[in-house]
Amino acid sequence: MSEKSNRIIVTVIGADRVGIIAGVATVLAEANANIVDISQTTLREFFTMILMADLSQATIPFDELKRRLTEKGEEMGVKIDAQHEDVFKYMHRV
Repeated sequence: MSEKSNRIIVTVIGADRVGIIAGVATVLAEANANIVDISQTTLREFFTMILMADLSQATIPFDELKRRLTEKGEEMGVKIDAQHEDVFKYMHRV
């Protein structure tokens, strides 16, 4: 296995509504990306979620998956971002 991770971090922030988790999970499932960890909470009326997905068996490249997640977020009225795990760790190092 190479040192570069096949995992991505997906963050979702926005007004709470029915179907956000399902929408994100559907985009990932259609790309054959496996959700390996997920945490979500609602702070008053605001929904927040962070998840880790494994792309080692994905059927589309990361850039296309990121585009689809962004589109799904726009459709649902939330902001969805995706980053490679390595980039996320680098940006959030202490």
